[in-house]
Amino acid sequence: MRPEISADVDDLDATLGTIEKVMNPGDLEERARELEAQASDPELWDNPDHAQTVTSELSHVQAKLRKLRDLRQRVSDLPIMYELAEEEGDGLELADEEREALRREIDALEVTTMLSGEYDSREAVLNIRSGAGGIDAADFAEKLMRMYHRWAEKQGHKVDIYDISYAEEAGIKSATMVIHGEYMYGQLSVEQGTHRLVRISPFDNQARRQTSFAEVEVLPVVETTDHIDIPDSEVRVDVYRSSGPGGQSVNTTDSAVRLTHIPTGIVVTCQNEKSQIQNKASAMRVLQAKLLERKRQEEQAELDALGAGGNASWGNQMRSYVLHPYQMVKDLRTNFEVNDPQKVLDGDIDGFLEAGIRWRMAKENQDC
Repeated sequence: MRPEISADVDDLDATLGTIEKVMNPGDLEERARELEAQASDPELWDNPDHAQTVTSELSHVQAKLRKLRDLRQRVSDLPIMYELAEEEGDGLELADEEREALRREIDALEVTTMLSGEYDSREAVLNIRSGAGGIDAADFAEKLMRMYHRWAEKQGHKVDIYDISYAEEAGIKSATMVIHGEYMYGQLSVEQGTHRLVRISPFDNQARRQTSFAEVEVLPVVETTDHIDIPDSEVRVDVYRSSGPGGQSVNTTDSAVRLTHIPTGIVVTCQNEKSQIQNKASAMRVLQAKLLERKRQEEQAELDALGAGGNASWGNQMRSYVLHPYQMVKDLRTNFEVNDPQKVLDGDIDGFLEAGIRWRMAKENQDC
């Protein structure tokens, strides 16, 4: 191998070794055995909530072990791929592609080892709302919804759209979506804040430049262990017919549900399911997530008042998407930037997520 390739392979091996020390495959294997023993207990499903917790954790632990073993095997095989390519005079491009793929996967796994917050390992609820900018802001909010949906699909994660409130002319007023998968909240929490779009408005007949804004809120999905109790007396339930673009009715029954938490004024809607019962259950999960986040922020504010932590808010405007007069997407906190906005809006946001997580970790260490 050429010296620079050999050095890169050695670096991949060292980085993976550091990750293995943090994740500790031995501990994971022991935990997998414990969970497998619990899962094989015939009485496990006498308590469905506990059974679901056990089987879910077992699946996550096994997935981590498979990932570590797969990466270790591929890193070990990489020098052999280069040796064969040099001997046969063919296959060098394939070896380079594998090395680049390993770099991306190892870097991504390294980032997850930085996610050690209380809720980081959970699935994520995303609330996207259009801000200032009229029809352009509504169109931008829809683009952001599509961006996160595409990112999740590329990562192999399931997405549920709980609710969409369409704007009259184009785009959306708001949307609520849940992205399923381990560490979704930890990764996507750095997306919270105000996103800004600068472009020539396609809705302006004078082709003027327009600046518009959209807000992204990221919440951890509530689990049964969170003890977020909401008395029925504190929730007002309204039902109505689901609507689509332009306000057209998409259901002939009153299946959509709106929940209003009376003490806080928080309102949650859900209309993606055909059943009113299912929509109410989904809306309740989002309401619980919002109340959990509210509780977390109140606790953080108390700590900040005592000087025990940094500011929980990362500022309002966190990213700019510029389509005119030049092409660029830039994170205003990390200064990470990409000169291909369409690629970003098509879901290629891994670089922004990694930079955001590293920035947050450095900021937390600085505040300690």
